[in-house]
Amino acid sequence: MRTSTSGGLICCGSGDECEAPRRCVAGRRGGRSGAGRRTVTLAATGALRGTVPTAQIAPGARPAARCSAPALPGRVVDVMATDMMGGMMPGMMGGPDGRGTGWHGMAMMRLLVHPATVPAGTVSLRVVNSGAFTHEVIVLPLPTGQSVGQRPIGSDGRIDEVGSLGEASRSCGAGTGDGITPGASAWTTMTLQPGRYELVCNEPGHYAVGMYTELDVTAR
Repeated sequence: MRTSTSGGLICCGSGDECEAPRRCVAGRRGGRSGAGRRTVTLAATGALRGTVPTAQIAPGARPAARCSAPALPGRVVDVMATDMMGGMMPGMMGGPDGRGTGWHGMAMMRLLVHPATVPAGTVSLRVVNSGAFTHEVIVLPLPTGQSVGQRPIGSDGRIDEVGSLGEASRSCGAGTGDGITPGASAWTTMTLQPGRYELVCNEPGHYAVGMYTELDVTAR
């Protein structure tokens, strides 16, 4: 068996077939399109080499899980957790009341909700984490006269969850868990009275950079 190279091509000898760069397999004839023409293969040159990109996982995030929610009872509200991945670095960015305490590099975190208004009664949240960090969704009543995003933030980057009416933080499951991993879904079902509610992600630092939204519940 012999090989020859020319201009980046590696050719097998007569009667052999090039099966991979720099290797010929005896006894297997290459395809021919004309008399005396041999099958050739391109060598893996630097110009042709490439790597398959892999999904980036944010620092501290768990590997992605893929799943979808089952059919849910009542009015279904879709919630999408989004972020623009950045480096996670502890830091203080706020004043004495704890406002602005967070982690540098985590800007542009959002909770997107649809619909934003539902009638009172059984309400199910169907949450999808489309970001690169682990997220969660917690439902809190909004006090009269208070807007979303105004809750005090502790030194640990979290808000007080006392009074929570429901939580979706179990990857590929219902209720409370260890957080929704990137690509996963989570869900929870509650009975909500008419009023204003704040949906928040209470992973450390996430509320401070905008991970909250409002859900309004109207009388039937």
